Amino acid sequence: MDDYPLLNVFWTMMWLFLWILWFFLLFKIITDIFRSHDMGGWGKAGWLIFVILLPYLGVFVYLIARGRSMGHRDVEQAQKADAAFKEYVREAAGTPAGGAAAASGADELAKLAALKDQGALTDEEYQKAKAKLLT
Repeated sequence: MDDYPLLNVFWTMMWLFLWILWFFLLFKIITDIFRSHDMGGWGKAGWLIFVILLPYLGVFVYLIARGRSMGHRDVEQAQKADAAFKEYVREAAGTPAGGAAAASGADELAKLAALKDQGALTDEEYQKAKAKLLT
């Protein structure tokens, strides 16, 4: 321990942290290249080759050129994931134990209107059922 002072341990830890941070940034940029819908195949291939062959320069140029849109794509991806999760929760919570999906009020009104149009319900029966649903 005498030949490796505490300050050297600090510097080693800092360089290790920066190295890990660099790889995280590199992988983040590579996934952003593949996720980007506004670039064609040749554009993605060009950026990927640039980032892999000249990693330091490629990452910095990519951040300068496309950093703002990278943030927008992150937000868009998070919103899509949130919407998918909420839809899944709605489907899971709306399904009763019998397995049939629970219908919303609008669905019930649409079914009533279809039954009235088919002649299965009279206008009076339709109005009563509609009033019952809306209360």
